[in-house]
Amino acid sequence: STEEAEERAQILADAAALKKLTADYIHPEIKVKNVYPITFVRNFFGKHSAVEMEWTDKTAERAQILADALARKKVASDYMRPEVRIKLVDSCSFGIGSRLRSMPC
Repeated sequence: STEEAEERAQILADAAALKKLTADYIHPEIKVKNVYPITFVRNFFGKHSAVEMEWTDKTAERAQILADALARKKVASDYMRPEVRIKLVDSCSFGIGSRLRSMPC
């Protein structure tokens, strides 16, 4: 019937969209293709004639946020690339067994 055909077409469209989303997630190196014309609107807040303002009391907080973002980016990169070896620097991260529990790490 036509209702079943429409439902089948909707299921196939959903499956195709899910396949594309999965491919985008698995391959983050592929650039995003922009199809919405509204995203090409000019940004007046970032133009060169705008005055650059930096609040001195927010500089340390901004640096901490950027450092946290960089650390999260590294963790995400390590998660997405399991073939890259992990470099351990803490000797306590190696299991030493139950016989040596009295040694503090």
